[in-house]
Amino acid sequence: MTDLEALIALNMLPTVGPVRARRLIDACGSPAAVLTAPADTLRRVEGIGPETAALLRRWQEEVDLSAELARIRDLGVSVLTHADPLYPAPLREIHAPPLLLYVQGQILPRDRLAIGVVGSRRATTYGLTAARKLSFQLAHAGVTVLSGLARGIDTAAHEGAVAAKGRTIAVIGSGLARLYPPENAALAERIASGHGAVVSEFPLLTEPDKQTFPQRNRIVSGWSSGLLVVEAPAWSGALITANNAADQGRSVYAVPGPIDRPSSLGCNKLIQNGARLVLDAADILDDLNLLLPATPNAAPLSTLAPPPDLSPGERLLWDALGPEERPIDDLIASSGLTASEVATALMRLEIRRLVRQSPGRRYRRPS
Repeated sequence: MTDLEALIALNMLPTVGPVRARRLIDACGSPAAVLTAPADTLRRVEGIGPETAALLRRWQEEVDLSAELARIRDLGVSVLTHADPLYPAPLREIHAPPLLLYVQGQILPRDRLAIGVVGSRRATTYGLTAARKLSFQLAHAGVTVLSGLARGIDTAAHEGAVAAKGRTIAVIGSGLARLYPPENAALAERIASGHGAVVSEFPLLTEPDKQTFPQRNRIVSGWSSGLLVVEAPAWSGALITANNAADQGRSVYAVPGPIDRPSSLGCNKLIQNGARLVLDAADILDDLNLLLPATPNAAPLSTLAPPPDLSPGERLLWDALGPEERPIDDLIASSGLTASEVATALMRLEIRRLVRQSPGRRYRRPS
């Protein structure tokens, strides 16, 4: 038996869990050794009582490993373990990191830089619009959007990232062969077939329940560089995810909402308690710039050649801007573009951190 097969078997045993599994592997030397270890050896491991030791000794009666391996092959699923270089590095830092991840689609090294976007399943039009807009902006800027494929804000976040032709990861609270909610099957297929991946730590046939969603949420927050709560009432799973993010040392961001709407109370309270208020993706990108290591010997953006993929309008504005601030009215007059075209091009340049906006709608290249 390979260590990967042994990890899949351990992950299928209901009472073991990632913390106990890690202790067992450390004590026995390898995942495969855990499944052949004598009961007295297993019982000496912290947290392993007689019942769990007995379960491990009869694991072949509890787990149909051959059937799970066949399902993995048939569905074209890949399985990442801690030893895999594509296993998300931020997840290694959290308490009880997943023992393995089932992946439909592809995880890339760039997905290490991700922002979690969460919120209410019963979202308002305001919340859905904000989630799509902010996720579009983040994905367009090269940040992976991470969410849970749930109804409401999660769905809007994934849709915004896909619309931007960016990257998005859906971490679900069920097995990949029991996708939930079922109406998001088409969205999951779009994500997995070129825009990112659908991911789960659960065996393929796991049904969603009240325990699987909180477990899923710790992955969303733990994988992320920061967590954005778009819309949430006072009692919400999104707020639990925000608490997880804070405990895991991640930045927490929130979109403010009307003070007379119960659907906005959770976000407004988060802002009161220190979450960063977000009006635009640039608020998050500016904050991330403080978190990301500086590139050694990097030239200032203002001295670089323009990126080759700028649109004609963006190139006009790039050429017009320099280190000195210029009001938007001057840019409209000098570019020959309409006010709407200038505003759209500036927004795209700002998302990519190629220009900075100052109060009074004045713009310049970053210094």
